[in-house]
Amino acid sequence: MKKCLIFLDSEQIQNSIELLEVARQMYPDEHWESYGVAINYSPLEAHGFFDFIIQVNAQNIKQYNVKEITNAISDIHKQYNFDVILIPATWCGRILAPRLAVRLQTGLTADVTEIRHKENNIEMVRPVFSNRLMAGIVNKSNGPVMMSVRQNVFKYTQNKNKQTQLVEFDYLSYEKAGIRQVRVYEKPQSYDIRESSILVSGGGGVGKDFYRLEALAEVLKGHVAASRRIVDKGIAPRSIQVGQSGKTVSPKLYIALGIYGAIQHVEGLKNVDCIISVNTNINAPICSLSDIVVEGDALLFVDLLTERILESMRYQNEGKNN
Repeated sequence: MKKCLIFLDSEQIQNSIELLEVARQMYPDEHWESYGVAINYSPLEAHGFFDFIIQVNAQNIKQYNVKEITNAISDIHKQYNFDVILIPATWCGRILAPRLAVRLQTGLTADVTEIRHKENNIEMVRPVFSNRLMAGIVNKSNGPVMMSVRQNVFKYTQNKNKQTQLVEFDYLSYEKAGIRQVRVYEKPQSYDIRESSILVSGGGGVGKDFYRLEALAEVLKGHVAASRRIVDKGIAPRSIQVGQSGKTVSPKLYIALGIYGAIQHVEGLKNVDCIISVNTNINAPICSLSDIVVEGDALLFVDLLTERILESMRYQNEGKNN
């Protein structure tokens, strides 16, 4: 039976759970066991999804110490001999994955976005050459198959019905960490576009008037997002950038305003229920992917739709008061 280990990032636990879908696609006709590994915390959200959760108790491992996390996971692998090790491509995962691959003397496929089966081989697909091409990679090493997986690409839809067994793993190390925590800064209050169900996104066609998208996003109870072109000009913060060099999003509604939609941007859209594009150029790549295409000025569309929604809300309120 195949064994799959998934690193449960404490700051991105849901994205870590979604990696079970990667294993399911790798072994659709085989029985396999799922193991989640958590460092110094109890991942309650993961219970019911995994066969086993390995809880590492090691107070000497600090949050950012990927060196010691690598040592701990390496020791766990020696005991269980996993066939597959999956790591979410979070900031921590991107540092941890290559270090762990070197330790285990195996290959690593980074930023995986798709799993394929070809000629009895499992292909791990990832974007290359600035997302202009997609490469299919096969692991020929003797070690476990290792990959870091792009966030918000895979969706695990199986029921939460497993009887998860908790395994306590006491890890002791006397090595100096090489890193120490000096100060903790509180994360500023903000939103994460990856968690938004409605995104109003602006591109080069919106330009310096990007701020006008806020009104539409507010009445729709959504958030604004941006293309790289807007971010590179300093008009919008990089934290709301959609695309290969930004974030991958999966909203129910994505309104693309003045966005050309090069492959680098489109790569950031996964499992979107509905895409509405507003553009003076209906031949823009984003339009071919859209459910609804509006030919015209994006800012005029924003103003008219915002006013129509506000007008509808006023009528509804008047009806309740009468």
